[in-house]
Amino acid sequence: MTDKPHETREPPQPTPATTQPGQPARAPAMPRLAPAPGPPPPSAAERVRLAVQRRDESDYMFNYWTALGWTILTLGIYGFYVFYQLVRRMRDHNARRLELLDAATTAAWEQAGRQGLQQELTPSFQRVASQLAVMRQMTSEFREPFIWVALAVVAQGIIQIVAFVLLDQDLIRHQQAESAAGQELSLIYGRLGQHLPAPDPGQVKGPDNYVGRIVAAIFTLGIYMFWWYHDQMEQPNKHFASNWAHEEELVTAVEKFS
Repeated sequence: MTDKPHETREPPQPTPATTQPGQPARAPAMPRLAPAPGPPPPSAAERVRLAVQRRDESDYMFNYWTALGWTILTLGIYGFYVFYQLVRRMRDHNARRLELLDAATTAAWEQAGRQGLQQELTPSFQRVASQLAVMRQMTSEFREPFIWVALAVVAQGIIQIVAFVLLDQDLIRHQQAESAAGQELSLIYGRLGQHLPAPDPGQVKGPDNYVGRIVAAIFTLGIYMFWWYHDQMEQPNKHFASNWAHEEELVTAVEKFS
C-alpha cells in the first residue's frame, strides 16, 4: 500500500494522420490551392475602344430595296428575318452605347480626380448618370427578338404594328438620353482640356403619328406597312451613322487622358 495517489493518464488521442486498428488508412487531406488570379479588368479607355469595335455587331444597317426584294423572292419568309433584325439592333445598339458612354464617363471622372476637379464637376457627372439610368432601364424591357418573331408568326400584322410603335418610342427615348448625356460630357471634357463635339439635339426625332399610320395600314389592306418598314429601317440607319462620327471623336479624347 502507498499513500501516493494513483496517477490517471488519459489515453493518447489519435492524430488526424493515425488510424484505429482494423480501419483502412486515410489519405492525407489535399492542401487548398489559392485561386488563380484572373485577368485585370479593362481600363475605362479600353472599354471605350471595345465598345466602338462592337458597332458592327449591334448597328445593323438596312438596305430597304434589298430587303424588300428578298422578301418578295422568298414569299415573305425573309420578312421575318427583317423583323428580327429591327428588334435586335435597337436593343443591342442601346446596350452598346450605354457601355460606351458609361466608360467615357468613368475615364473623365478619373481624369477629373487627377486634376482635382471632381468636386467642381460633380453636378455634371450626376446629370450624365441620370441619363444613363434611362438607357439602363431600357435594357430590362421586353425586347427579345426571337419571341417577337414567334409572336409575329402567330399574329402577323398586329404584332408588327405593336413592335413598330414600341421601337419608335425606344428610339426617341434613346436619342433623348444619349443626346443629353453627350451634351454634359462635352462640357466635362472641355473643362478637362479635351475637345469633344456635342451631339446635335436637333437629331432627336419626334414621335410618329401612330393612329394615322395604323389607320393607313388598315384602309390600304396592309400596303402601307411597306412604307412603315422603310421608316423603321432608315431612321435608325441615320441615327447609327451620326453616332459613329461622334464615337471617333470620343475615342481620341479618351486616349489623350492616358
